[in-house]
Amino acid sequence: MATAPGRGGIGVVRLSGTALDSVARSLIGTLPKPRVATLARFLDAAGAEIDEGIALYFPAPHSYTGEDVLELQGHGGPVVMQLLLRRCLDLGARLAEPGEFTRRAYLNDKLDLAQAEAVADLIEATTSAAARSAVRSLSGEFSRQIHELVDRLISLRMLVEATLDFPEEEIDFLRQADAAGQLAALIDAVGRLQGQARQGSLLRSGLHVVLAGQPNVGKSSLLNRLAGEERAIVTAVPGTTRDALRETIQVSGIPLHIVDTAGLRETEDEVERIGIARSWAEIERADVVLHLLDARTGMTAADEAIASQLPVGVEQIALFNKCDLASGPSRQVAADGRVSLWLSAKTGAGMDALDKELLRIAGWQAGAEDVFLARERHLMALEKALASLRAAQAQPDHLELFAEELRLAQESLSAITGELTPDDLLGEIFSRFCIGK
Repeated sequence: MATAPGRGGIGVVRLSGTALDSVARSLIGTLPKPRVATLARFLDAAGAEIDEGIALYFPAPHSYTGEDVLELQGHGGPVVMQLLLRRCLDLGARLAEPGEFTRRAYLNDKLDLAQAEAVADLIEATTSAAARSAVRSLSGEFSRQIHELVDRLISLRMLVEATLDFPEEEIDFLRQADAAGQLAALIDAVGRLQGQARQGSLLRSGLHVVLAGQPNVGKSSLLNRLAGEERAIVTAVPGTTRDALRETIQVSGIPLHIVDTAGLRETEDEVERIGIARSWAEIERADVVLHLLDARTGMTAADEAIASQLPVGVEQIALFNKCDLASGPSRQVAADGRVSLWLSAKTGAGMDALDKELLRIAGWQAGAEDVFLARERHLMALEKALASLRAAQAQPDHLELFAEELRLAQESLSAITGELTPDDLLGEIFSRFCIGK
């Protein structure tokens, strides 16, 4: 089934492979004309009508998978779809594995691996910016830039290999072709692509932001302000929030996964203690901790105790909330490598400064329209390629090592598009797809 489970106006069952002619004739009485929507009755084994809908036939290689594809569009009730699916299985089909349609498209050279991953990223995109970046990768723009870099690497490798193969020649191939300049340009190009990929990775995964602090400093109010609606209960009673509340928002297209936690304090309440333990667990996993304090009292001994326990290496912002009650303006102060903001979750004063600070921590560059929705393996491959190119640059007089580093760089880049990818990695990638794709 290519459509999501549940009720809908239309449900789609898609078949890919060989021998679809016999399946189509048994199911709808004929093989539809290629790429023509055909009204058809879907029949069971006894010839009774299961449903009436549209049949579409895409003969190989002009289909998504590169194989013969038959698509059956019926009414989107779960019972009807199950009956239609069961009929297809009875006629010799089997259920697709997760991501198998896209895996077949990859194996049949309809998509490269980066484009195949972009299919899943487009489906899972949580912001419009992420969706646009996924479309850019799916269209092949990311792959095209990788192929250009690989072609330039191959040209440089040819020069080096020629010098190694014919050392007696008086002509210095490398110097004549400005191999050092070509290598430096390659390093710059890979570095720029790496920056674009990092931005795209941020669009894909977002930031894990945890709100921490004593009870009644305004953590739940800040969550509601960030979410734009009343997501958390706000009262004057300490300990109102007992468990972590989660909300995903976006700032300039960047997903922010906000977690509101129980107030941190000593307590005899067993349930509240469990909530506080979960709060510390969330803080350990955070990308950014927003340490909320009351602007009216400033940094108290209890606040200092919390700050001292926050994990080293995790970005932290001290937020002095309720500045409207403290009769002070919203402002920003940076000291000792730590940023402090004075704001009001109630009135919204200072919230723009908080947004900008979160984007700064994320490393987001405003107006980045040429990013790709990169995955962690893409970033690792680009990092390895860059390291190999720099290693080659560091030893220009040792041509064997120079050539080997260029080869390693090419392998790293080619792994992004799947030209040099082990089978176990392919299985891991496609297993994360939805069943119908």
